[in-house]
Amino acid sequence: MKFSFRPTEGAFYELFTRAAQNLVRGTELLNELALPGVDVQSVSERLTEVEHDSDQITHELFKKINSTFITPFDREDIYRLGSLLDDVMDHLEAVGNLLYLYGLTKLPALPRELHELVNVLDQQAKLTADAMPQLRSMKNLEDYWIECNRLENDGDQAYRMLLVRLFSGEYDALTVLKMKEVADELEAACDAFEHVANTVETIAVKES
Repeated sequence: MKFSFRPTEGAFYELFTRAAQNLVRGTELLNELALPGVDVQSVSERLTEVEHDSDQITHELFKKINSTFITPFDREDIYRLGSLLDDVMDHLEAVGNLLYLYGLTKLPALPRELHELVNVLDQQAKLTADAMPQLRSMKNLEDYWIECNRLENDGDQAYRMLLVRLFSGEYDALTVLKMKEVADELEAACDAFEHVANTVETIAVKES
């Protein structure tokens, strides 16, 4: 039997869980952009509110690290995981803000491949939110990081197909530049989810 002298105090796990739940809220808001007649400004503003809440969670997490003598697992891993979760939210907020500020939702329709990328992010967000509470026991996490990495590959494929669509001549040059920036933020969010999953894998291996 393996014994651990690390505490099982739950504040860290609760903060990770809250941060991941915000990612689900973020991808759900991005999915609203596919709805007819959506208020894009409202979506963008609500994404900013969620991002501000995520920033507050990250500050709470770092403050908790600095005030805790013995942490549930390595401090640098707690810092890294908290920072990476926050990075994902930053990318999600950027997508909503750019779509609104650039007026891209005034196009007859956003590219199908863009919605496919958002769908991948939504799946990654829900997987991550389900995984965070399991950090307490460090059990049943392998399926999470394997599936999250598989989804990142799907996101890469959707991103490449979006670029093909953008450079097909269907859109004017200025729209292509604007949409390319949005596509880059979506792809960065997919990558950031994978970085979260890889960090969880590292933590689980260390603690096993």
